[in-house]
Amino acid sequence: MSSEPLSPDALTRIIVLPTPDEDAEITAAALSDPDAQPLTDEKLSKFRPVMPSARTIHYDLRERHTLLLDARVMAAFRSTGAGWEERVNKALIDGAGAQGVLPHEE
Repeated sequence: MSSEPLSPDALTRIIVLPTPDEDAEITAAALSDPDAQPLTDEKLSKFRPVMPSARTIHYDLRERHTLLLDARVMAAFRSTGAGWEERVNKALIDGAGAQGVLPHEE
């Protein structure tokens, strides 16, 4: 088995697409389910991220470092779930601002 990635042409040979009639039948069946209605452009425009996307973070201002931190602090932040690293960073920024070593940002 080759470790080379498949070309887009190779993928279309592997995937069997439905015929237009089959596609219409599948779409009609999906639309008949009141719990599976497609989202309208209006509904989609109201979507907002729950947390800031990693893409919105200014990584040009970030550097990777290894720190020795209190295990209790790390456990507490990790227990808050996904995005805990961002919350650690925010706490450090807030703390540095409170200590007067960094302008405090809201």
